Amino acid sequence: MFEGFEGGRLPAAFMSAGTSSFTEFVRSVSPELLPGHHLPSGGGTEHLTPDATTIVALTFPGGVVMAGDRRATQGNVIANRDMEKLFRTDEFSAVAIAGSAGIGIELARLYQVELEHYEKMEGRVLSLEGKANKLAQMVRGNLGMAMQGFVVVPLLVGYDDSTGTGRVFSYDAVGGRYEEHRYHSIGSGSVYARGSIKKLYQDDLDETGAVRVALESLYDAADDDSATGGPDLHRKIFPLVDVITEDGHRRVPTDDVARLATEVVEGRAAHPDGPTATLS
Repeated sequence: MFEGFEGGRLPAAFMSAGTSSFTEFVRSVSPELLPGHHLPSGGGTEHLTPDATTIVALTFPGGVVMAGDRRATQGNVIANRDMEKLFRTDEFSAVAIAGSAGIGIELARLYQVELEHYEKMEGRVLSLEGKANKLAQMVRGNLGMAMQGFVVVPLLVGYDDSTGTGRVFSYDAVGGRYEEHRYHSIGSGSVYARGSIKKLYQDDLDETGAVRVALESLYDAADDDSATGGPDLHRKIFPLVDVITEDGHRRVPTDDVARLATEVVEGRAAHPDGPTATLS
């Protein structure tokens, strides 16, 4: 028996071929399950919900790195110290969120299902360009919540097998999609993070160098933005880092991130304002 369905039977929509978009299917069958639908209308409660903060991404020859701090804030209070903001969406792409944390997490998980559903319905994987466009449509669907203050801004990264390169896509609150070249950052500390990457980035960074630059930039963001959490050596809370290459998506092991983050913190003891030369 299926609870909530008359006679325990699935509606006809579940038995037809339907659309290759899982989001459109849910919207037609059970729109109340979509991200943000359960929130009250009229606004005025956005200050009560935690916000995810800073994400950075940068490309290197043959791939792309994305990293995010772990802090979520609620006004001037730290709501969560070890939040996960990076999500593997398929073998060659990942998405991260900044903004309203609860809706952002729901959006990211729905996007994972969206890509899986498309692959099952169409028998093929979306191109990276198609994945970027699909996410833009989903962000646009959150426009009503965004107008009430529940803004979610994602960052999509992936490996494009047609060009053999890593690519970065950013979005605005109304679903505008923009390809960023070389590097980008989003969230409350994004201005400081981007300024840091600008000092350190070079086109010939290797994977380890790119990860190190990402960690340096998050440190700088945390240094100037109270909503961004830096490496917490005492609690052993470190940024999450994803790498995507021709070999697919990989979450950098915590021990490796901890080692590099500790080097960054120790380096700032001697040079508080950070390095001025590109790291490799």
